Amino acid sequence: MTASSNLDLVRSIVAAWERGDFHSTEWADPEIDYVIADGPAPGRWTGLTDMQEGARQYLRGWAELRVEVDEYRELDDERVLVLTRRSGRGKASGLELERLGTRGATIFHVRDGKVTRHVMYYDRDRALADLGLAPEGRLP
Repeated sequence: MTASSNLDLVRSIVAAWERGDFHSTEWADPEIDYVIADGPAPGRWTGLTDMQEGARQYLRGWAELRVEVDEYRELDDERVLVLTRRSGRGKASGLELERLGTRGATIFHVRDGKVTRHVMYYDRDRALADLGLAPEGRLP
């Protein structure tokens, strides 16, 4: 699969999320590595079943969760970075997600038409640092 077809796959995944549809897992490799790198409940899950449970735990905590894309970046032949903004509020706390900072990022590792690793960050600058990229607004 080419980098541009990887980008098309990631765009289709995130387009569903932008509509509030977080149910599909057709895009995920059966042995996917799913990581929430930071935020209120970081964790790591391996395999489709565990990823679904991790995602359910994450989604269960938020009401009216929304994802909006700021930018897609093809990093190489296997990785796509998606710079996002999220909104919603904590079901238990009532905390508005905007208070935690809404500028996040997600990294998709794609091989043979499936996402093999999905890493979500609440803190966009941390994601960029982990990738060896300069924080936004700063030159490398």
